[in-house]
Amino acid sequence: MMPAPRMCLVLSENWTMTAGRDLAALVRWAREAEDAGFDSVMISEHIVLGRSAGAAGVMANPREYALPGNQDPATPWPSSLVLLSAIAAVTKRIRLVAGAVIAPLRHPLLLARELGSLDLVSGGRLVVLPTVSWLAEEYQALGVPFGSRGDLLDEHLAAWAVLWRDTPASFAGAHYSFTDVYLEPKAYRPAGPSLWLGGAGMHRRMTSRIVQYGAGFNPLGRPAEAEMARLWQAMDAAGRPRDSLELVGGTRAVFPDARSTADLGQALASIPDQMAAGFSTFCIKPSQFTDDPADVARFCRDVVGRVSRFRV
Repeated sequence: MMPAPRMCLVLSENWTMTAGRDLAALVRWAREAEDAGFDSVMISEHIVLGRSAGAAGVMANPREYALPGNQDPATPWPSSLVLLSAIAAVTKRIRLVAGAVIAPLRHPLLLARELGSLDLVSGGRLVVLPTVSWLAEEYQALGVPFGSRGDLLDEHLAAWAVLWRDTPASFAGAHYSFTDVYLEPKAYRPAGPSLWLGGAGMHRRMTSRIVQYGAGFNPLGRPAEAEMARLWQAMDAAGRPRDSLELVGGTRAVFPDARSTADLGQALASIPDQMAAGFSTFCIKPSQFTDDPADVARFCRDVVGRVSRFRV
């Protein structure tokens, strides 16, 4: 029998509950989530948005998840690493998930420094979900070639592994190179922060990244059986045990109209089926179920109480 699911509170995109400048609220919610028994909190990022962020039309209900092309360009996206550092200071146990860190928009030396320091100060609680993201205007604004983003991410992953392990560290890639650099202090563990990988579709490069670097797999939506079969085949071929990969699922709220919150029970009802497929950690966004910023502690206790009864 599988243990009760681990729950991850999504702290991004909750602007129907509080203003974009009220970052202290997010820190408070993280502490309340820890007190309620949540396993982790997640904060995602953009550095800047452009006009095409809403090219597909903004979401019908503002509580929905932000997806490519469905958000107001003025949507607040505060720094995930700064916020998670503040959360690390007021929590002791909860994991800190830096979701959708757009690695190609930084140099790997800089990002390895920031991630390693946050992992160390939190006592090894950092989880990083590196990604290439989707907004060409964001890359253009930062002077990074959008068409090279996959290659850049691959070099980040390889460079981080060297930087967190070796002293001095050297790396030679097509886009980044460094020789005999000293990066101290290093992350909490020699392998660095835990890495979750995922996105839309189980393409070849995604599979390779998960097998080589991933401690977890966090797909965008529910992966098809064929996609999971490709992943397990690649894991088996690499001699990597399937149970070494944490599978991260989620909850999808169903809104009755464009103004109302969703029913929590309905959203949680998909968790047992996901557990039966091997998923063990599940993300949930509080603003989809409550409009009251003072209600998060109660909401978290309610969620933990309900899912504690799920066994597969």
